[in-house]
Amino acid sequence: MAQRRAKIPSILLCAAILGAAIPTSQGAEESLEYQVKAAFLLNFVKFVEWPESAFADGNSSISICILGDDPFGKTLDQLIAGETVNGRKLAVERVRRIPPLKSCQVLFVNKSEQLLPALGPGVLTVGEGDHFVREGGIIGFVIDKRRVRFDINQTAAEKAELKLSSKLLSVARSVEK
Repeated sequence: MAQRRAKIPSILLCAAILGAAIPTSQGAEESLEYQVKAAFLLNFVKFVEWPESAFADGNSSISICILGDDPFGKTLDQLIAGETVNGRKLAVERVRRIPPLKSCQVLFVNKSEQLLPALGPGVLTVGEGDHFVREGGIIGFVIDKRRVRFDINQTAAEKAELKLSSKLLSVARSVEK
């Protein structure tokens, strides 16, 4: 129970993470970077509204899918264990190809993969690098002054029929419209 309280289920976690600098040693840097990104993924889910058509039924989980190699290890699984958002459980899946519609509500595209356009409605695409949102992704992680930040492509979110909270938009490094 005490461990559950350590997870801050609010935008405050995002704001706190914005202040977390990435250490300079390569191994620790990568580990902390993906711990921070995993926390962001969890919080993104809390500040996005999906259309009902994004789910197979009312009992479906919100699935966070990782396309390609998994940079998170066990971190993401541990972070979402037991979590629910809007009455839906969270799940993590690792996929090697674009998943069928309604099976993934969040698709993290590893930097070794290419974003494929038109994934259908109800899929929040999250990737890495400045180019990700310019190429049609919805949220792109960037490292800015040794801190994990993110950019948002609001037009892509609207095309995917997703409503992003104003709280989420307010902590983004930039929002493309």
